Amino acid sequence: MGPDQALLYIVATPIGNLADMVPRAIEVLQCADLVAAEDTRHSQRLFSHFNIETPLMAYHDHSDDKRTGQILERLEQGQTVALISDAGTPLISDPGYRLVREARERGIRVVPIPGACAFVAALSAAGLPSDRFSFEGFLPAKAGPRERALQELADDSRTLVFYEAPHRVADTLQAMAEIFGAEREAVIAREVSKAFETFQLMPLGELVDWVRSDSNQQRGEIVLLVRGAERRRDTELDGETQRVMTLLLAELPPKKAAAIAAEITGVNKKALYNWSLQQK
Repeated sequence: MGPDQALLYIVATPIGNLADMVPRAIEVLQCADLVAAEDTRHSQRLFSHFNIETPLMAYHDHSDDKRTGQILERLEQGQTVALISDAGTPLISDPGYRLVREARERGIRVVPIPGACAFVAALSAAGLPSDRFSFEGFLPAKAGPRERALQELADDSRTLVFYEAPHRVADTLQAMAEIFGAEREAVIAREVSKAFETFQLMPLGELVDWVRSDSNQQRGEIVLLVRGAERRRDTELDGETQRVMTLLLAELPPKKAAAIAAEITGVNKKALYNWSLQQK
């Protein structure tokens, strides 16, 4: 039986190995009235492999409002539309947000068809802590904005996950080593699920040299994962917390100042009190 009508399906497709395509995704793409694809020529290989003959329409983040309106009009007529990207899960650093948002605002049901996602696959096999992580997508292409973005993440204790273009990966790793520290552990996960899949775990300083020494590591689809910063010890306070404590200590005894600062900052009261004693 085919999928219900008048739905917008968000369909994940393989990131390399076509055998990773889930059966439900094949069924939805075969039964839909229309498939909106990031690149229709790229998607033809997938369609040919799985004998999918559904009409394709190009849709990407640069599509004009007219194209978005055409898709929404077909949905409101009761048709089923499936959205795919070139590879992986749509909307994860890929097009689709505007269409999904507008569909929901019009009361159209949006249904995800889970499947491959490059950063999730990389994180699962990287060997870095995965209980807390932050997916940052692509960093800015220019050096200045990229370095500022990394500076903002320098103290983040979560594992940081990035996508990067092959021609920028060496420069990005160099910037990470300079800002995060050369000893911070990182992983390059390249061509995940493809023939030349590569995972390499090293301190950032060594990883930069490893990538620069092998041009093959500067090709293909790349995920970079960086271990989070060490958590501050209880006796260490960030600059804003120190500022709050300093202002309060000018007017209040340490115990009272620590209690109020704990309410303001969320930092442990005992840690604040111990810090105040160290300032004498």
